[in-house]
Amino acid sequence: MSTQHDSLGGMLARDGGNETNSPILLRGNRKIGTPPGLMVEKLCRSCRRNRRGAAAVEFAVVSPVLFLLIFGMIEFGRMVMVQQVITNAAREGARKGVLDGSTNSDVTTVVSNYLTSANITGATTTVTPTNPSNATYGGTVTVSVSVPYSSVSWLPHNFWLGSKTLTATSVMRRESVQ
Repeated sequence: MSTQHDSLGGMLARDGGNETNSPILLRGNRKIGTPPGLMVEKLCRSCRRNRRGAAAVEFAVVSPVLFLLIFGMIEFGRMVMVQQVITNAAREGARKGVLDGSTNSDVTTVVSNYLTSANITGATTTVTPTNPSNATYGGTVTVSVSVPYSSVSWLPHNFWLGSKTLTATSVMRRESVQ
């Protein structure tokens, strides 16, 4: 039998002869029994045995919600990014449209090149007036760019924004010589 001193001044003996090999608290030469802390440890050990597989079940319950949130954030972030890109493309098209001698095809080409560099396809560009160089001094040139979200989504199935169309419009005044 091996012995150790505990924090209360008693001796803690490990009896090699019993089956559980559990420590026994000694006071003087008397055996008092198993300390209360060890009983709690045995109780916790038995609870752990009954919880095998609990983490897998908890993950199975929580993971769909977690993945739904993650993919929702990805979709929303993509929507904001595409909206910003088509806004910039419309602005670049309007800047080209207010220059002297610009045509509808020039404006459409600038917008198309801008969107292609951002890997956005399926956009529709509308320029008003149809020939921007016909706008009068101080008149406005309006460029609208729209793209269906289904053509720019990164996910295979568009749960939240599939039927939405993203649109951006830019209006600039023509400042040519009178």
